[in-house]
Amino acid sequence: MTRRKPVADLIADNGQGSGGALRRTMGMWQLTMISIGATLGTGIFVVLGEAVPLAGPAVTLAFIIAGITALLSALSYAELAGMIPVAGSSYSYAYATIGELGAWVCGWCLLLEYGVSVAAVAVGWGQYVNELLQLVLGVALPEALSAPPGDGGLLNLPAAVVVVLAMVALLGGARESARINAIMVGIKTLTLVLFCAIAFSAVKAGNYSPLLPLGMGGVSAAAGKLFFSYIGFDAASTAGSEARNPQRDLPRAIMLSLGLVTVLYCLVALAAVGAMHWTHFDGTEAALSKVLGGTTGSVLLSAGAIVAVASVVLAVLYGQTRILFAMSRDGLVPELFSRVDPRTGVPRANTLVVSTFIAVLAAVVPLGELADATSIGTLFAFALVNVAVLVLRRRQPDLHRTFRTPLVPLTPVLGVLSCAWLMLSLGSATWLAFALWMAVGLLVYFGYGRGHSTLSQASPESDAMIR
Repeated sequence: MTRRKPVADLIADNGQGSGGALRRTMGMWQLTMISIGATLGTGIFVVLGEAVPLAGPAVTLAFIIAGITALLSALSYAELAGMIPVAGSSYSYAYATIGELGAWVCGWCLLLEYGVSVAAVAVGWGQYVNELLQLVLGVALPEALSAPPGDGGLLNLPAAVVVVLAMVALLGGARESARINAIMVGIKTLTLVLFCAIAFSAVKAGNYSPLLPLGMGGVSAAAGKLFFSYIGFDAASTAGSEARNPQRDLPRAIMLSLGLVTVLYCLVALAAVGAMHWTHFDGTEAALSKVLGGTTGSVLLSAGAIVAVASVVLAVLYGQTRILFAMSRDGLVPELFSRVDPRTGVPRANTLVVSTFIAVLAAVVPLGELADATSIGTLFAFALVNVAVLVLRRRQPDLHRTFRTPLVPLTPVLGVLSCAWLMLSLGSATWLAFALWMAVGLLVYFGYGRGHSTLSQASPESDAMIR
């Protein structure tokens, strides 16, 4: 359970699966678009309306604070992604530093984060499609086909459809799906830029006063809520085995995507509270449409949200399959998940199985508070990445690092503490769901993963070196 996989072995195994290897086709631009695609989605379209009543006009400051919190972990991700440029993201980093059981726990958390979040986001996509149909055509999908059984319907067909569409794009190859994702990122970025242009033209200086109507306590509460708008910046690290120059490009893509998303978030927030008084937001999910007002604004934002959410489904589903690929390569899950199609260079069976499972989940399960469990899984994985930086700096200080986290150990320690603080702010239902998920994960590890691990086949001499 404590055996570690040396960094050299992780890199040597990089991208190798049964039947072939993942193909290195992505440059820094595609990697950056993957992270932006996974991050810039429902968060800005939904969470802004919930955060403004807490922070008032200072919601922009709350975005900055949340961005700095994300930056603490992003710096650690950048160092490890450049040093261990392999598929698997924080799962692989934990395997090299904390040990096999810690890596399994991290990977299991990522499966929760990616799998449930894709299903939850797909459900949101269906809601936006329905809203756009009502605005443009005056019709709506029947409830039987737009809601799961627990919510009065038979199945959420649009939610399943968007997952299937993302699956088709991924099966075409990493390069092709990266191009589709880049187009969608461009569309949703343009949508938010147009929103800013329209909203800034209606800004009233008086809407920014008083800046802190509820004090810094309100800003802090808003920042805790807004942090989850940044989840996804680590998606580029799952593409380590398909990047052409991962040591150079992965750290740059992670930092660049976080910077661009933060700037866009702050501009949108500044424009929104300037164009509409903060007391009018009242927690509404359609805050941006309300700011623009009228049918035209609502159609613009609904169309942009559809593209934004589809892009998140595509990018996060991609990350999910690559994490499972890495775990399968190490023997912790069945070999099926690391079979690479020799024609497309894609883990085809992996993609089909994962997409089918998530499509069914999105179509028939009312996710409710279970979706909040994705946050705790993400934060736990972030904390382990910060710990991994500290461990490798101590054990292997001479390893080549293309990016170095500044102010070590202060920065990683602050990263761990900030993740712990946000985890403790989550409700008891989220912790219960997390505990049940981890219990299932430990049963799977001890029942299958521990005995099938590739490291379990090592000779006593090599096993001693691994430990």
